[in-house]
Amino acid sequence: MKYLHTYSFAETTPFLLSCGKTLSNVNVAYETWGTLNTDKTNAILIFHAFTGSSHAARHYEKDTEGWWETYVGSGKAFDTDKYFIICANVLGSCYGSTGPSSLNPKTGKPYALNFPFITIRDMNSAIKNLTDHLQISRFLAVAGGSMGGMLALDWSIAYPNSTKSAIVLAASHSQPAQAIAFHQVGRQAILQDPSWKKGNYYGSEEIPRLGLSLARMIGHITYLSEKKMHEKFGRKLQDKAELSFGFDYEFQVESYLRYQGHKFVDRFDANSYLYLTRAIDYFDIRIDHGEGSLFSAFEKSKCDYLMLSYSTDWLYPPENMKQMANTLRGCGRRVVYLDIDTDNGHDSFLIDNQVMVAAVKNFLSQEIDTTENNV
Repeated sequence: MKYLHTYSFAETTPFLLSCGKTLSNVNVAYETWGTLNTDKTNAILIFHAFTGSSHAARHYEKDTEGWWETYVGSGKAFDTDKYFIICANVLGSCYGSTGPSSLNPKTGKPYALNFPFITIRDMNSAIKNLTDHLQISRFLAVAGGSMGGMLALDWSIAYPNSTKSAIVLAASHSQPAQAIAFHQVGRQAILQDPSWKKGNYYGSEEIPRLGLSLARMIGHITYLSEKKMHEKFGRKLQDKAELSFGFDYEFQVESYLRYQGHKFVDRFDANSYLYLTRAIDYFDIRIDHGEGSLFSAFEKSKCDYLMLSYSTDWLYPPENMKQMANTLRGCGRRVVYLDIDTDNGHDSFLIDNQVMVAAVKNFLSQEIDTTENNV
């Protein structure tokens, strides 16, 4: 049985992007779990984070583990015995959907830097083409964390009649200046790598490994909390009893970051890193949907919200989520907001947390109960 699917569109009518340019022959890779009920009221659309893919969870016991294995599956928060789950790889990525590593139909070669700039809005537009193709006009919920949470926010406003609820985790209504700064340093690490070759490294034995690895190391620091790093590493030395007085990896935390960087190079594309981080930087629902006003943007939504922040997330601090929750309540929306106490930092939404499990389960149960009562 095939679990990874590809939906293709824009074969005759080019797909218009926010930057004013177009794409032809667009592919969207996606996977599904569970069974869609007869009246199509149990569908949930999950959005992945920045470097994720459509593979949110395994489909069978020996399948490769998914990025949200903790929360998607039988009896889990997103219960595949109850719900029909869809997860699509976003435009610009490198896991099956059209991105800079895809072949440009006009040249027969990878797009590289000929790939146009994209936005969160464009990613959702491509996924909306997919869900229209699947003939699902309304979701019980859309859900995601980090960039996935931004996609869920944008979706809830851009397509107000297409979802009953939105589950937003560890996200922000706009990319903060500090986060933009970290992205810029990461991009510069790639751009300054001689093997990047102005993006034209496809088919070459030399790829920008050093730059991409360094970008991941920089980014990974923002995903952790200071307390967790202290507890896990402290000032422990790596495979030695005393300082060697050199510039190699002296401390365990340095070795850990190097490992994360090297592992990342084997699974992600440097140009996708550039395009996706820039898309996240551009994100601001106040500008995209509210003419500069958060209230005006959220006024366009019609759904209920579950919003979860994490106490040690300094990439998207809880204060930001509280502001969104209060604004939505001011717009008359039903909002369940929790700030979960955890030491795991921004990555908390990916790590097993029973408070989060209970919150998602309870919220979805209430949403499906009200749906059934209104049918």
